[in-house]
Amino acid sequence: MRRSIRAALPVSVPRRAAVVGLAALLLAGCGTGADAGRSAQTSAAEAVLRAAERTEGVPSLRYRVTGRMPERGKIEDEAAVRTTPATARLRTANLSGENQGESELRLVGGVLYASAPDDMVKEMGGRHWISYGPDAKFTTAGGLRMDVAGLRDQVSRNPAREAALLAAAEDVKRIGTETVDGADTTHYAGTATVEELRASLDDVEDKAARQGRENSLDQYDKQGVDELTLDVWVDGDDRVKRLRTQGFGRHGVLDLTFTFLDHGKPVTVRAPQADDTADLRKPLQKNGS
Repeated sequence: MRRSIRAALPVSVPRRAAVVGLAALLLAGCGTGADAGRSAQTSAAEAVLRAAERTEGVPSLRYRVTGRMPERGKIEDEAAVRTTPATARLRTANLSGENQGESELRLVGGVLYASAPDDMVKEMGGRHWISYGPDAKFTTAGGLRMDVAGLRDQVSRNPAREAALLAAAEDVKRIGTETVDGADTTHYAGTATVEELRASLDDVEDKAARQGRENSLDQYDKQGVDELTLDVWVDGDDRVKRLRTQGFGRHGVLDLTFTFLDHGKPVTVRAPQADDTADLRKPLQKNGS
């Protein structure tokens, strides 16, 4: 190798200078590749964060969730959410395991409602709905202290806040282009620990956005998930079209796919009939009394 290098150089160039020059060229090439990689990663992170923030900012949305959750097993949910005033409906279906069945949560006028399990309807005087009232923490008529902050967050959340977490993954990258639910999209992916994602929230200036992402990470902690693989598909309007979260918790596999069905369309949710609702904050009375 030395002969070929020296032969290719003019006689007036010292051999030591030639070797130094070659090393500099090689190092420069490596630096260019590393810089290009960092630039591509930064570009991917910026694209994901921009799409997540745009989707978080919509006045209303509908989305569908399919996949598996620890404890719940195979699921299929659908939600409609309006941000101002906060109004939402979440219909859930457990498709496997001991808790198979459907249920519904509604948030109307600041009050959280839940459909009652069939085996509780008789005990509630024939009522089919439970009212948790307007507060996240309260005491029932029987003296039981309740905290339904998680339920309130579950029904009213915009899942795009979790797509924003991908921007904090050190290996976030652009995968390619794909068609999702009839829309042309760009696919991004990456992996990060929940601890790393939580640390990244220190840089989030918007208090509401930071709180929403913290709430999501809290739920992963409760499920025992310590590392997440995130995939985000961004459509031509720079909005999140699909989000997939994968991990493994204490109680099984987490693998959820959120598909955003529409943005900005009217969302109307009605409160259940008062005579068909049992308010946990008040003594239970029979219908008609």
